[in-house]
Amino acid sequence: MPDEFPQNEPGGSRRRWITPLRKAYYRFLKIRGNPREIALGFALGLFIGMSPFMGLHMAIAVPLAALFKWNKFSAALAVWISNPLSAPVIYGITYYVGKKVLFIENGYQLPTEFSLDALIYTLQKAPGIIGILMVGGIVVGLPLATVGYYFALKAITEYRESIRLKIEAKKATLANKLKRKKPPKKKKKTNLR
Repeated sequence: MPDEFPQNEPGGSRRRWITPLRKAYYRFLKIRGNPREIALGFALGLFIGMSPFMGLHMAIAVPLAALFKWNKFSAALAVWISNPLSAPVIYGITYYVGKKVLFIENGYQLPTEFSLDALIYTLQKAPGIIGILMVGGIVVGLPLATVGYYFALKAITEYRESIRLKIEAKKATLANKLKRKKPPKKKKKTNLR
């Protein structure tokens, strides 16, 4: 991982989005623990991140990861797939999928203007909306968690393998340098008469 990420390059606005993601990716790779447990925690976090309980995702994922003895940190990191920027897209997709799975033709329609009546109507429909979002979250979350598990496992094992190979190469280089520095020992002549 480069120590510094230059900020003043062409395409700077794209760089502002990529740099934090790249740093987060490298920090994820450096999580300590068993790669399988880290990947399972990550998959759990992705699955929980598809649920409609934004704001409670971490409070749900971390205890579940602890219960299953999976990596709590990777679970907490993965729930951030659902954040204030991505939530409208994620919840739109999970609501649509949930409606299709439950065969609901006319689901909840957003009110065109804000009023007390519209708020009351929305609160009355909330249990149905949450149910649709939960079904859609499960249907979308299971394949996402599966893909996330294999992605995380592969990324972590490849990263650790590359580190292991670098360490072995450095050890070999150091051993060769030490061999060249030491003069060969002269054998003493022994006279056996």
